[in-house]
Amino acid sequence: MTEDSAKERILCAAEELFAESGFDATPTSRIAERAGVPKGLVHYYFRRKSDLLAALVDRLPDERIEPAAVVVPGDLAGSLRRLVGELDRRFTGSLGLSHLLWREADTHHVVRDALSERFQQLVRLMRSVIVAATGGRLAGADIDNASGLLARAVTHRHATARHTGDDRPAEFDGELTFVANALSARAAKGTTS
Repeated sequence: MTEDSAKERILCAAEELFAESGFDATPTSRIAERAGVPKGLVHYYFRRKSDLLAALVDRLPDERIEPAAVVVPGDLAGSLRRLVGELDRRFTGSLGLSHLLWREADTHHVVRDALSERFQQLVRLMRSVIVAATGGRLAGADIDNASGLLARAVTHRHATARHTGDDRPAEFDGELTFVANALSARAAKGTTS
């Protein structure tokens, strides 16, 4: 057994068991048993059980997207649709892990802090796409407000997808189009206040 495969098996077992029973109700001995490794190896890789949660956050899909990959210059609504579509595509590959982490964020600061940092990355990404699609013709406050609003909407959709019938984020094209059109109108007027 290689070091990477043992660590990966431990993480997979932890994810499964935390999803089934919750973090607090899952002893490391069960994780070791499910992973097929000695209990000491779990503690070798993850000193504390909460370190497993931090490692699971790192397994979420990468939300870093190059703005150039989604931006259509002059088409803010299209650019935002492409960005949200890519984020949704990545998210649907990790529904179980995402649900587990949102649940554990309520009681474990390591998860809450990591998810908060991911949210800030999403705000920065939204900002970059808005600036690139509009050619930077918007006031900084408008860009910041729209970036925060859209990041919150995407995060909310992903956090609540588990409550929909098909485990997919709810559509919000109307809202996205409304925000994009409002920003585009301000950019066309040259509003910088």
